[in-house]
Amino acid sequence: MGLEQILVIAMFASFMGLLLLGFPVAWSLAGVGLIFAVVGHVLVNYFDAELWFTWSGTIGVLDARIYGIVANELMVALPLFIFMGIMLDRSGIAERLMHSLVRVLGPLRGGYAITVVIVGVLLAASTGIVGASVVLLGLLSLGPMLQANYNKSLAVGTACSVGTLGILVPPSIMLVLMADRLGTPAASVGKLFMGALIPGMLLGVLYVLYILIAAWLNKDFAPAPKDRQPLDMRALLDVLLAVVPPLGLILAVLGSIFFGIATTTEASAVGAAGAVLMAWFSRRLSLAVIKDALYQTSRTTAFIFGIFIGATVFAAVLRGLGGDDVVRAALTSLPFGQTGVLLTVLFITFLLGFFLDWVEITLIVLPLVAPVLFAMGVDPLWFAILFALCLQTSFLTPPVGFALFYIKGVCPPGITTRHIYLGVLPFIALQLLGLALVFHFEALATWLPNEVYGGP
Repeated sequence: MGLEQILVIAMFASFMGLLLLGFPVAWSLAGVGLIFAVVGHVLVNYFDAELWFTWSGTIGVLDARIYGIVANELMVALPLFIFMGIMLDRSGIAERLMHSLVRVLGPLRGGYAITVVIVGVLLAASTGIVGASVVLLGLLSLGPMLQANYNKSLAVGTACSVGTLGILVPPSIMLVLMADRLGTPAASVGKLFMGALIPGMLLGVLYVLYILIAAWLNKDFAPAPKDRQPLDMRALLDVLLAVVPPLGLILAVLGSIFFGIATTTEASAVGAAGAVLMAWFSRRLSLAVIKDALYQTSRTTAFIFGIFIGATVFAAVLRGLGGDDVVRAALTSLPFGQTGVLLTVLFITFLLGFFLDWVEITLIVLPLVAPVLFAMGVDPLWFAILFALCLQTSFLTPPVGFALFYIKGVCPPGITTRHIYLGVLPFIALQLLGLALVFHFEALATWLPNEVYGGP
């Protein structure tokens, strides 16, 4: 094993060690990068090590790289999409939609859980904030489902898993970051949004089918309520009135991007303004709500950009020490072709999701493996959607699945950690099934973008 391989492995091992010790992600990334920059400088200048590392070529250009990140117009969409999601969370639309859909679907076996899936998909397409979606769905649905004698694991697993769709279904801040890191027109934000639309809806359909089949096989798993209310036109009208506002906002944001009316950044501003208007029409808008939304937006944005800057330091030093060459050599030396290498990357990404958040994986791993796969002929758009599907599982896989912690905080008494873990397992399997379907049927990810933007 050469010196480059040793240093690259040592960098990743040091980063993982600091995370396990509880150090913040951003500081761990930046700290490890700076420490190994000093190590590389000492090895080259004082021990004549055979490294291409130069201090001026790594640390010396960090100011320009960091400025390029914060000055990127595309990054303006991040805080605006986050603000849109938080304002929609405060507007009360989800509560109204949940209550109206329960009147229609409640009499079915698994009707409450199916309602959670539908509301979760609409929340995903209009907010994109996983934490807010999981907490809101948990607060709205767990009580009624437990009162209806639903299986505890099914109830908590549904609310927890459906809430994670927001990271995949556009508009998604993850797809914005991925487009920026990939840096290729073949995987622009607009194409990623369109490419993720069908797979995101596919996951929603798989969730509904699982609930229906499970409820049909075991009548006590998700029983229909005994005191069924009759379905009338008033209930259907309430559903229509509850669905129209979020659908209108989704069409305004995604439609303006898809039809070339607005850029992603401009569409995010439309979404933010629309969310404020919806909160106003719902009579939930106040100075306190705006103040809290701005605070939460600033906090989340600062968290993401902190990791962004730390990852830039880490990646610059990693490349300076030959990390790109090490990763390229490791992938191309695998004893199988393009498909095998792609499956290996996705498998490693899935395993990393047990220990890392999607932000770190997107900022560190994606720029390392993507060029190698593109050079082997893998379609950038297809790979990006596969990578996004794989990353979605990171919210549900212990020990650091954030959705598990979100739902645990709002669980009523009687639901244990064991119920949560057992509840999300079938949905992790469904996410992997969705990944397998998109892998086998590439058109699920590429057909819609190619139809709109043109392509093979």
